[in-house]
Amino acid sequence: MNIINKSCEEILLSLLSNCNTTLKTTKQIHTHLYVTGLHTHPFFFGKLLLNCAVSISDHVLNYSLRLFHHFPNPDTFMYNTLIRSLSHSSTPLSSLQPFIQLLRHPTLLPDSFSFAFTLKGIANDGCSKRQGIQLHSHAFRHGFDDHIFVGTTLISMYAECGCYEYARKVFDEMSQPNVVAWNAVVTACFRCGDVEGAWGLFERMPVRNLTSWNTMLAGYVKAGQLWLARRVFCEMKMRDDASWSTMIVGFAKSGSFHDAFGFFKELLRDRNRPSEVSLTGVLSACAQAGAFEFGKILHGFMEKAGFLCIVSVNNALIDTYSKCGNVDMAKLVFQHMSAEKCIVSWTSMIAALAMHGRADEAIRVFHEMEESGVRPDGVTFISLLYACSHSGLVEQGCALFSKMRNFYGIEPAIEHYGCMVDLYGRAARLQKAYEFIRQMPILPNVIIWRTLLGACSIHGNIELAELVKARLAEMDPNNSGDHVLLSNVYAVAGKWKDVAGIRRTMIEQSMKKIPGWSMIEIDKVNYGFVAGEKPNEVTKEAHDKLREIMLRLREEEGYAPQVRSVLHDVEEEEKEDSMSKHSEKLAAAFGIAKLPKGRILRIVKNLRVCGDCHTVMKLISKVYQVEIIVRDRSRFHSFKGGFCSCRDYW
Repeated sequence: MNIINKSCEEILLSLLSNCNTTLKTTKQIHTHLYVTGLHTHPFFFGKLLLNCAVSISDHVLNYSLRLFHHFPNPDTFMYNTLIRSLSHSSTPLSSLQPFIQLLRHPTLLPDSFSFAFTLKGIANDGCSKRQGIQLHSHAFRHGFDDHIFVGTTLISMYAECGCYEYARKVFDEMSQPNVVAWNAVVTACFRCGDVEGAWGLFERMPVRNLTSWNTMLAGYVKAGQLWLARRVFCEMKMRDDASWSTMIVGFAKSGSFHDAFGFFKELLRDRNRPSEVSLTGVLSACAQAGAFEFGKILHGFMEKAGFLCIVSVNNALIDTYSKCGNVDMAKLVFQHMSAEKCIVSWTSMIAALAMHGRADEAIRVFHEMEESGVRPDGVTFISLLYACSHSGLVEQGCALFSKMRNFYGIEPAIEHYGCMVDLYGRAARLQKAYEFIRQMPILPNVIIWRTLLGACSIHGNIELAELVKARLAEMDPNNSGDHVLLSNVYAVAGKWKDVAGIRRTMIEQSMKKIPGWSMIEIDKVNYGFVAGEKPNEVTKEAHDKLREIMLRLREEEGYAPQVRSVLHDVEEEEKEDSMSKHSEKLAAAFGIAKLPKGRILRIVKNLRVCGDCHTVMKLISKVYQVEIIVRDRSRFHSFKGGFCSCRDYW
């Protein structure tokens, strides 16, 4: 080999090892291989395929498929590379096709990697038991059923297909299962709901490594057994980043925000450096809990520790500030990002503006995104349509829906259709929303119909509400929320006999309304309120302050509770008392009692703010000269000086 060719090969190897796998770079490297005559060289072609295999891009994967089919004599390594790539794609079962071709090849034989990668594809599909059993029989015939790598993947595959007894049989027949196999069968137990069995296996393990302990942590967290996860965590002699991240992220996702914060603080006390995963996890907890002050502390820590160069951390900060009610801080993080903004960054900013009712700004950021060369995806358009829906921008929303399909070639998903129904419904164009549903090319789900029922509830369309409720009764007959929405329509119209009928049905079917709760952060501590909860020191103070507030609103602003949708067979005084105890009112009262003057009240609520609470918040902001930010289940309301940022359109 001459010096020039050697130098060329070294350059190509460097490119294949270090480049980012995009369709553009893949084509460039392929062109270099072709020009140098190395495109038919098995080693270099195999490296190119391997480079493609690590990409999750469908474009790169499709290109690698074409490359494979044009190569004259692919070897087993190339087949395995393609199988591996397909097993992690959006269509993992497609990995079976090259495996079958390999089985039928006249001179090549599958090896342990061939079986393991194909089994992984079946596992990732999650519902291909028949194909899994067939592949197991092929592994048996080729002598790989007792291979530790293949056996471990068989355990995982059967678990993902819901066949724990098969997974356990594979494990029990292993002559010498290693710690990876033990971990796999423990995971299989958790996957199939046998939490006690998982602990029994864990206790029998001849050797436990840190991964084994982390397997138990992850299993308990996913099973919702947080107290068991805590017990295992406390018993661990060593912990790594995965251990801390599992606890922080797991407790945050389950709604145990105080615990998530506690684990993060403990991590810092142990002089550990948090990872990107644990940081984004605790930020997620802040976002869900509305813990603005704690989020600010984390922001300062990340800035000092040099984490703000990481794109995902910035994205999480944008989401946190947005969901804590401070979209301007979210904008500052977005504008000062040192790393290059990715599609998640742009979409997070658009979603933040959308949630706060700033649709014009959201659309402007979208245009900046287009100008920057970042191509939007389906999630971006969901945020844009949401923004238009919550600001009454019907024509702009329709134009964006059309642009998504016709310009960007993005086929609408059920979420996009749902946004369009919401867009028409909120704007009181209920018949248009109904016709839109009837003309959808895909079958509408319960969420689509429920969105329309919610719009009927807001605008008082009894006839359409009854029609939609009949559809929902066929699809999801035991949903209490649908009954409540229809009951609200009847109550507003004064049809109390129908209200009583719905109440009777709910009692007979043991349906219960989702209890409303609200949280407010005071001095980095989150206080929760639920209407009708047992009194304690905090709720007593909140109720006492709320009575004082309501009296002042009556005297100074002539406030009268909006009780028309409260049950007809309840005395007027009881109706008013019921309305006054809504959780967001209690949270606001407690905030006024505890926070110094000038501080913003930040409240998180799990349900939609009712009309009476919306009015009360506007009056409190005016009388007490305080800004109140309420995040309900679908958007933000910023109350200031007697007005709301939603302009009473929600």
